[in-house]
Amino acid sequence: MFVMGYNRMCLCAFLFLLSTLHDVHGDLSYSIQEEMKLGSVIGNIAKDLGLTLDILSARKARIETEENQRRFCDVSLRSGELIVSERIDREEQCGEKPSCVLKFELLMESPLELHRVSLQIQDINDNAPRFPTDMIKLEISESADKGARYRVDAAHDVDIGQNAIQTYRLQSNDHFVLNVQTTSAGSKYGELILDKELDREEQQEMKILLTALDGGSPQRSGTVVIHVIVLDANDNAPVFSQAVYEASLLENSQLKAHVITISATDADEGVNGEVTYGISRISDTSRKLFSLDRQTGEIFVSGDIDFEEGSIYEIFVQAKDGYGLSSDTKVIISITDVNDNAPVIALKSVTNPVPENVSPGTEVGLINVQDRDSQKNRQVRCSLQQHVPFKLIPSIKNYYSLVTTENLDRELLSEYNITISATDEGSPPLSSVKVVHISIADVNDNPPVFEEQSYSSYVTENNKPGHSLCSVKAHDPDWRQNGTVIYSLLPGEVNGAPVSSYLSVHGDTGVIQSVRSFDYEQFKSFKVYVMARDNGSPPLSSNVTVSVFITDVNDNTPQILYPAPEGNSFMTELVPKAAQGGSLVSKVIAVDKDSGQNAWLSYHIIKSTDPGLFKIDLHSGEIRTQRDISDSDNMKQNIIVAVKDNGQPSLSATCSMFLLISDNLAEVPELKDMAHEDSSSKLTSYLIIALVSVSTFFLTFIIIILGLRFCRRRKPRLLFDGAVAIPSSYLPPNYADVDGTGTLRSTYNYDAYLTTGSRTSDFKFVASYNDNTLPADQTLRKNPTDFEEVFGDLDGSPEHIRLCLCIVVMYCCFYNYNDLHIIICLVI
Repeated sequence: MFVMGYNRMCLCAFLFLLSTLHDVHGDLSYSIQEEMKLGSVIGNIAKDLGLTLDILSARKARIETEENQRRFCDVSLRSGELIVSERIDREEQCGEKPSCVLKFELLMESPLELHRVSLQIQDINDNAPRFPTDMIKLEISESADKGARYRVDAAHDVDIGQNAIQTYRLQSNDHFVLNVQTTSAGSKYGELILDKELDREEQQEMKILLTALDGGSPQRSGTVVIHVIVLDANDNAPVFSQAVYEASLLENSQLKAHVITISATDADEGVNGEVTYGISRISDTSRKLFSLDRQTGEIFVSGDIDFEEGSIYEIFVQAKDGYGLSSDTKVIISITDVNDNAPVIALKSVTNPVPENVSPGTEVGLINVQDRDSQKNRQVRCSLQQHVPFKLIPSIKNYYSLVTTENLDRELLSEYNITISATDEGSPPLSSVKVVHISIADVNDNPPVFEEQSYSSYVTENNKPGHSLCSVKAHDPDWRQNGTVIYSLLPGEVNGAPVSSYLSVHGDTGVIQSVRSFDYEQFKSFKVYVMARDNGSPPLSSNVTVSVFITDVNDNTPQILYPAPEGNSFMTELVPKAAQGGSLVSKVIAVDKDSGQNAWLSYHIIKSTDPGLFKIDLHSGEIRTQRDISDSDNMKQNIIVAVKDNGQPSLSATCSMFLLISDNLAEVPELKDMAHEDSSSKLTSYLIIALVSVSTFFLTFIIIILGLRFCRRRKPRLLFDGAVAIPSSYLPPNYADVDGTGTLRSTYNYDAYLTTGSRTSDFKFVASYNDNTLPADQTLRKNPTDFEEVFGDLDGSPEHIRLCLCIVVMYCCFYNYNDLHIIICLVI
């Protein structure tokens, strides 16, 4: 007993030492007893591998098993301990094997790392010895000699080692003693030894209790009743032809397939030599798979044979003669593997979705392939069936890494169905496939792109605010917020004002609207820049040019530059009496702020004192005589001219022009009345000035007249021919000289000759320098008399004085003394 206790302590010490070590190749070994409670700690994985709990959790450490294999333990990521997760029954997993080792794999990712975990299951005494039957029947001849041996069916204990059957104990009786024997395999059985001869006449039968005891703690036992029947002499037991029978059987064999035939012979004759067969000991699994013919000794298949469930089975067969003498043999049946299991593909880990910007060679999945067959049938080749930007790289043992082979683009293909094929090396080979779905996650790598390189919009002037000009459209192939486009105007200026005061753009639709009304006369076109920006992080954008062209509307009436429009001034021009038909008399000058046909001007005489005397050119506005002027024509001619543009609808303006048919002002006494009427509002103030000024001017011009008389030299014409161009102030800065549009032409220059007029303007006498105009000697020139002749007849009479004052008035008018010459005329 001391030796046995010592050996047991050494074994425990060895197993404890083994549980704390793992080899340099990453193997971990632990030892525990069977039937431990769920959650019991087996060992500390983190400590044994030298890893922290954070690393263990981040790398997703877990226990992996083969297909259909139960997982008896697991890793706690909180404590790093290996714990029991399922009930472990050593007898169920290993049967009667002396050593029971369960193997698992510890898997960690990023990077992929695999450790083999061996779990040694220690036996505990949880099973009692059991006899094959409740009663053993022995028929012994009364002639049996003392010392005769009778083998008793051995009890069976599924425990091993010390927990297995250690001894038998026989109930006290008068005829038999027990002898315990040990087979070459190490199992123990009992033999009854006849210690006192039997006497059938004295006792025909007896029942003795046999107990089998194991060596566990606490000790367990099993009993059987030996029923001894005393017979006449039967002195030979059956003898098997082989001590051990061996047979080989293919898995998946059909039911009732022949396995092996056993045979035994008995030297006795008659009933004592008739042998029958029976199973003395068999496991529960084997009992479901095999059956024995009691008469012939043939063993048949009675269940489904699967190599993966068990590769070797043992059956103990007993041969017994007619009177109960028996012998035992062992039948070993080996199962041959058939390639009947296709590989099983398991997806252990996958990154889904995969960002589209991952670099080639990035691991996105972990694949495990298992085949339950053995040897060559277990060897597996794994590949991808279609062309995809992924590949399988063999990793540790039967693991494969799924990695990218090229750059991914979600906009080209947003998801992949990857078909993985696994084929074993069996004959014929078996294969299986698994489809792995990989989605590609969007990354904001595409800016919005406009449908057109630039946009143009045409809008008429005077548009209403809020008018839609055009719509811009940009597309972004990215997904969700990365592909959501928002439109906005880039900051800028148009004519010195912010662009936002002219246009606005709808952020979602890209519709561009006007903020204000446009005026073609202020500007004809402008450009803005629209930005399309997505909602990615960081956002991407692109710009496009939008050109806005404003089209003209006929919204401006012609503006008459000369003569001044009716009501603004009193305009009078002199026409020589000798003017012939076709002579240029005057010209109406007008401009229009509009453009194109809206600025094409036409001139029309809508009212005239003598309709047949004057005509106006439709396009140039030149007023010419239609015929020679006669003495019968009215000296005062009033012409009303309308200037129309070519717009739709047409706009127009009118002006009045007064023409005096005369060669000199002396012939027009009515002018003083016209001046009187025009200046009556300020007569009182002018009279006061006149009282002060008349004397001074009178004396001054008397001196001038006397000087001229004495000098007797010829004076220049009163109305000289020098050209006085119309001042540039007549042309507003906003007007452009457009040839052929009816606005002011540059082919005519005019001389302005001054006569009496209102307080705000002068009478102008216009003469053209065009070839068709009257020559200089025919324009408003006095008849050939000079100053000498005029002043030679002066005699100091009132009429002569008036004539001198008229000369002074004309002189004042020439030098623009507007108000003064009116006063003098009134005084005269």
